[in-house]
Amino acid sequence: MSGLTSARWTHIALPSGDLDKSIEFYTTLTPLVVVERFQDADGESAWLSNEGQVETPFVLVLVSFNKDKGKQQGLLQPFAHIGIEVPERGDVDAMAERARELGCLHWEPRDMPDPVGYICALKDPDGNVVEISHNQKVFDTVRAKWGGS
Repeated sequence: MSGLTSARWTHIALPSGDLDKSIEFYTTLTPLVVVERFQDADGESAWLSNEGQVETPFVLVLVSFNKDKGKQQGLLQPFAHIGIEVPERGDVDAMAERARELGCLHWEPRDMPDPVGYICALKDPDGNVVEISHNQKVFDTVRAKWGGS
């Protein structure tokens, strides 16, 4: 039985040419963890989310079709991106440093005008852009608007 009582935005799905590489990227360089993995005759997929995200589950679905294995599948580029907000400015710098070491830093850390905040961006194994931001206030703004604590 589902606990869903109204329509919700639940996921974004992205194709991947190498699912294991993509999972390693997201679980190493972002706060996402694997929720589930699936496999069928057409390929395999994984659901990633913030650990313990129960109130408002949102999932990144990575899908690797057998016919596309080994091919870069990136769709979110050059500006389209997944946004991840971090609580401390130093978190942006730390993620940028790790990405720089792994050769996947896309934008160096920089201060941007409101409402963007302090950001950097990474590129996943398929070339998708992942923005890491501090002080963008997406989380706080939405919660304040709708009364979240």
